[in-house]
Amino acid sequence: MTITQRILVTGGAGYIGTHTCVELLNAGYHVTVMDNFCNSKPEALKRVERITGKVIHCMEADIRNRAAVAQALVQSKATAVIHFAGLKAVGESATAPLAYYDNNVVGTLRLLEAMDECGVNTLVFSSSATVYGNPERLPFQETHRLLPTNPYGRTKLHIECMLRDLQASRPQWRIAILRYFNPVGAHPSGLIGEDPRGVPNNLMPFLSQVAVGRRNHLNIFGRDYSTPDGTGIRDYIHVTDLAIGHLRALEHLDKTTSSHTAGQCLELNLGTGKGHSVLDLVQAFKLASGRPIPYQFKARRAGDIAEFYADPTLASQLLGWAPTMNLQQICEDSWRWQRMNPDGYRSA
Repeated sequence: MTITQRILVTGGAGYIGTHTCVELLNAGYHVTVMDNFCNSKPEALKRVERITGKVIHCMEADIRNRAAVAQALVQSKATAVIHFAGLKAVGESATAPLAYYDNNVVGTLRLLEAMDECGVNTLVFSSSATVYGNPERLPFQETHRLLPTNPYGRTKLHIECMLRDLQASRPQWRIAILRYFNPVGAHPSGLIGEDPRGVPNNLMPFLSQVAVGRRNHLNIFGRDYSTPDGTGIRDYIHVTDLAIGHLRALEHLDKTTSSHTAGQCLELNLGTGKGHSVLDLVQAFKLASGRPIPYQFKARRAGDIAEFYADPTLASQLLGWAPTMNLQQICEDSWRWQRMNPDGYRSA
């Protein structure tokens, strides 16, 4: 067992949060979740308890409420925080930017203030590869310039800057910034998975809903990119591999005071290093589900790019972490979740 044994997970009832809670509980950590359930459901945490056979302590509260965060930190006796809470839809961020700055940036500021007040100075932050913006080169490395192209990505960059400034001013803080690429898949039990509200913003849940009959067809935006089949290429990482990355980052912060982390944040890509096209994903899901996946080509969307994938070498070197799930496993797990829960957590 590592030094950090009690973890507060903000937004822990969400898609990535629940899968990370499973890995934390299975590794022997005590977990308290703080969530306002604006984009998640309490049922998800009950499922985590079923999977692990362990108890999650939960506080329904908003991270913008500094007093509530401090109360959660004190009651849980947390020694570290994994921070997922925030809004995450790129398209919505363009129409409601103030809500995104309020939830994501102001919420993180209140969290950090409460952590400082309570003497909790270990943090793993859920960032995003959207902080890179359009690629100067591929694959993306951590040294790539940061120039996000949408409000969601800019909120993540603002938070990263805030964390770097905090780390520089308080060397006792230990901070990991994890930049995700495209999280997909579900827990192999089929009990937890991605359950978006309304029309899905991401490809995999939309694809799953087409396969299960909730939607008539998939729209594929763009068929004339400079890629082998003309569709966009992305780096799809299984959500369990991503969750394990958080565990490894937490362990790394616990055990090291090396020059890499002393006085600076640990900044890492979490991706597979491989790109798959939209049609690759459609074919893999068709094979996994045994269902037809009707699709229609539409014009490119503004701001979309041809290729986007990670160089995860640094995470491998520093954390001893590497993704283990391939595209077919991703699709099989996604289909199991969708088949067992055709209406998401509402199916319960």
